[in-house]
Amino acid sequence: MAEKTLCVLLRLTFACLCVLLILLFLPLPAKAAQTQIERTPLTLELLQERLHTPILREGNLTVDLREMVIDLRPENATFRDAFYQLLRKELGAKPLGLDLSQSLIQGDFIGSDLGLRTPLYAQAMSGDKPRGVYAPIFTATEQEELESLRLVCLQSLAIALPNSRDCRSLLGTDLTTSSEVSVFRGSLTLVQTRFAGEVQFPNTFFLQSVNAQGATFLQPTNWTETRFSRSFSFKGAILRQLSNFHGSIFFKKANFQQTQFQETANFHGSIFLDTANFSQAIFKQLAKFGHVQWQGNADFSNVRFANQAQFTRANFNQFLFLTEAIFEQAVIFREVQFNQPVNLRGASILNQADFSDAGFAKAAFLNVPGLTFNSNQAKILGNSGEIGKMFSIPTLQGNQNILRNLGQNFRQQQQVADANKLEYTKQQLRIKELSHLLVATNINSATLTKLINLGFSAIQAQEIVHRRIVQPFRKSSELLTLLNIDVETYTQLGDRLVFAETLSLGGWLLQAWNWLALSLLLLLSGYGTNFWLVFGVGGLAIAYFGLLFWLVDRCRRLHPAPIIPTHYESVAILVSFGFITFFSLLAIFRSSEQPWLTLGCILIIIVPLPITLIIRLYQQGRYHDLMDVSYFTEDGTFRQLRLLIGRLPVIPRNQMFRERYMYLLWNRRWNWLNYYDFSLNNLLRLGFNDIRLRDEHLPGIIATLAWYQWSLGVLYITLVLWTLSRTIPGLNLLIYLK
Repeated sequence: MAEKTLCVLLRLTFACLCVLLILLFLPLPAKAAQTQIERTPLTLELLQERLHTPILREGNLTVDLREMVIDLRPENATFRDAFYQLLRKELGAKPLGLDLSQSLIQGDFIGSDLGLRTPLYAQAMSGDKPRGVYAPIFTATEQEELESLRLVCLQSLAIALPNSRDCRSLLGTDLTTSSEVSVFRGSLTLVQTRFAGEVQFPNTFFLQSVNAQGATFLQPTNWTETRFSRSFSFKGAILRQLSNFHGSIFFKKANFQQTQFQETANFHGSIFLDTANFSQAIFKQLAKFGHVQWQGNADFSNVRFANQAQFTRANFNQFLFLTEAIFEQAVIFREVQFNQPVNLRGASILNQADFSDAGFAKAAFLNVPGLTFNSNQAKILGNSGEIGKMFSIPTLQGNQNILRNLGQNFRQQQQVADANKLEYTKQQLRIKELSHLLVATNINSATLTKLINLGFSAIQAQEIVHRRIVQPFRKSSELLTLLNIDVETYTQLGDRLVFAETLSLGGWLLQAWNWLALSLLLLLSGYGTNFWLVFGVGGLAIAYFGLLFWLVDRCRRLHPAPIIPTHYESVAILVSFGFITFFSLLAIFRSSEQPWLTLGCILIIIVPLPITLIIRLYQQGRYHDLMDVSYFTEDGTFRQLRLLIGRLPVIPRNQMFRERYMYLLWNRRWNWLNYYDFSLNNLLRLGFNDIRLRDEHLPGIIATLAWYQWSLGVLYITLVLWTLSRTIPGLNLLIYLK
């Protein structure tokens, strides 16, 4: 029994030791591991001592009130009044900085009471040039800093009349108001400071930097119409209540990186003259950025907007970065002016993005590769016919779903022009991809010599050959997995290679046919999205073939008996040809993105074969019966505008039709119009009369020419109907909806 008891005791002892060792070596929780800051309660005696013995920090004298507990609550009114009075006296007399890092401020902190109050008003100086007047205590450098405010106010006049009191006073637009500003001459450091009450810095001018990294504001903060002359940092700060920066001006870089705005953030009417960094910030409630002027880059990358974000009537003079930003609720860019590109790469729009009446400069566009957007749950709004042109996607790979969702978004809103523009962009990227596939070197089939000639070293080429034997390349990034391929080589040669399965000859020819067909559709109709382009192409072809048919019918021979047109008819046909051609070219050049390529494509189709046939016709001459009557006949039983879908260019052989179809009358002054009518019949299946070629004593070359145009007309009318179905709202809409 004693041995059993001893054994049990030993086991219990061993277990207790194990538990003790585990507790000793396990890491403590983060909060427990952090050393608690020992703060010293600030008294008047300690405050006076610190005021008389400032420390030197970054070349500037600074009042050191770090790691203090500063009680400014109403029940401690005596200390509170003395605190403001002593600090205001010292900070106003000389440019002393104030460091409240890691301190705890209890009660409301009226920071504007610490600065030197000075009036701002415009006074006519020599040459009638207005200039601000300030207290004589300011140095020349400080007065220049204050004077820079008037320049900003003048610049803002280009956008809107300034509403702030100091701007109105400096510009002389409000002579009844003499605005006073609280000038903070030294730097203000609030690193990891904790404010238990409200923070008030309204209408304050900071001549030095403000650093509030990691600060915590438990109550509302007021920075209304505050001016920050130097750098401003709220990096990692936490604002649990309303933060109001309404009408503030940031002269230098403003850093709000990783800042948490847990209540409404109001930056309405503020001005950022330098870079504004809000990356990785969190806006849990309404974010107001309306009427803000962004003179430098605005960085909102990786920002999470949990509530509505308002950028109404803002002005972005430089780049706007919204990379991987998340908009859980509506984001409003209504009446915003963009002067540089907007980067939405990887951003998520989960509700609604409104770009209505937004203005885009020539260099501005919306860069949206990797955009997360579901047209069934979210919407993108914008001016019809304009917003679709603003989207930019560099490659088709990985972005087809984005283009499909954007197109469906605009079709659901019946903004057909915008949806078609996105479809056109998609097909442009596709033809770029096909071109690269056809002409670039396939890394999976290129010989060793070809790889070396391309720019790889012998060792690199050998390594590529060994790698593709084991596993073919599928993505360009797989090149970097090879030991001897560096980033520089990848950058130089990656775009000249194709990373796909090797195409057989039949596969290559099929892709080449797809490239040719897609090129024609893009050049001649904008891939069915541009009716005016199709109209211009058709008008040019109708005028051209009408002139050719007139030429072969009316200019037959000079000897022995001339068969040529009259002077009047020649002038009429040439003037009308020039007139139709001019307006057709005008439509092409106004609607096509590549008008010269479009024109070249049309000429390749309609010029070589017809001109060859006509040259051959005049070379061999014409020696047939019925030389003194027209090759063309018209239906003598009707003269009306008709749609002739099934009409062929030559009359039937039946004798009844020969009696019905009568030769054109050459002696009529309006006869030249019949040739345009015949060309219109062939190409568009529409005409004022049913004009066809006679079926006897007809040169085969002329019949070939007519049938050639008629064949082109089959393709053209198909193109016209397809384009109409894509450009008219509501017509054939179900094709594009789910």
